[in-house]
Amino acid sequence: MNFVIRFIIFISLMFVLSVPVVLAKSSTINFAKNEDVNKFIKEISQKHGFNQDKLKKLFAKVKFKQQIIDAITRPAESKPWYEYRPIFLTKTRISEGVEFWNKNRKELERAQKEFGVPPEIIVAIIGVETRYGRHKGVHRVMDSLSTLAFGYPERAKFFRSELEQYLLLAREEKLDPLSINGSYAGAMGKAQFISSSYRNFAVDFDGDGKRDLWNNTSDAIGSVANYFKLHKWQPGGMITTPAIVGSNHIKVLVEKGIKPHSTVADLRKRGVTPKAKVDPDEMGALIELQNANGREYWLGLHNFYVITRYNHSPLYAMAVYQLGQAILNDKKLDINAAGNGKG
Repeated sequence: MNFVIRFIIFISLMFVLSVPVVLAKSSTINFAKNEDVNKFIKEISQKHGFNQDKLKKLFAKVKFKQQIIDAITRPAESKPWYEYRPIFLTKTRISEGVEFWNKNRKELERAQKEFGVPPEIIVAIIGVETRYGRHKGVHRVMDSLSTLAFGYPERAKFFRSELEQYLLLAREEKLDPLSINGSYAGAMGKAQFISSSYRNFAVDFDGDGKRDLWNNTSDAIGSVANYFKLHKWQPGGMITTPAIVGSNHIKVLVEKGIKPHSTVADLRKRGVTPKAKVDPDEMGALIELQNANGREYWLGLHNFYVITRYNHSPLYAMAVYQLGQAILNDKKLDINAAGNGKG
């Protein structure tokens, strides 16, 4: 067999082998005819009294989005800390945070009084999530949740539950389910609440009769604070502190996870020394972050864990904490500068 024929066969084989990959990548779901979707429609109609025909017409307008699947398989939280941190800890985001705080000072102070959550944490959450409300997401929530519920087996159960919650939310808040945009994972509004969080934790903080996290900054502030309060935020409690490590137990402690599991006194005995003064009876966890040239360690306390209830990544919680501290420091500088100017 001469070279030309062998080459043609080789190219043909490569094409054949590549076809399944291409088809898998471009595969789609016809939601109106999908068996799992119709089963879902029947179940939630019986459970919640939805009209099946109306739901079928709704799903006929839903579109499968491959980019949603692509996005959820490579979240920012998969990056190492030294790449993740610069996304959020920027001079612009810090200065915008101070501006947001100044503009919404009364609402933030009221939220702290009612829920016990400091303004810098509320501001940092909204800053990390949507750049203070400017980037609330470009994907139709109905498309996102449906794509993940029926096209992403790894977390289908979770997203089918969120899709159910979303349809209930739309009915309760009198929203057109096809008109709402959000993140690729279906998070919505200035605070990026998923559907179940919206239903359970969103509040009408300005008393206008509706919970609007898309356009109402007051509601967003109050809802973030309420979320933390109901996840047992401890007012005035420390969040985290850098730690010095010096034993062979470190890997074991890190692998125990981010939920506080040992007293600070016990962690000290095992080679973890917090740089700040911490109550020896307080529970903590050892947080390891990857830098470009090594690792850094932090002691995560109860309130740090509460932040991870918003997003389960320790990188996310650390970004919120550090952004909040940077905003707080800059705000203090502004106040001092204004005071000196008056003097």
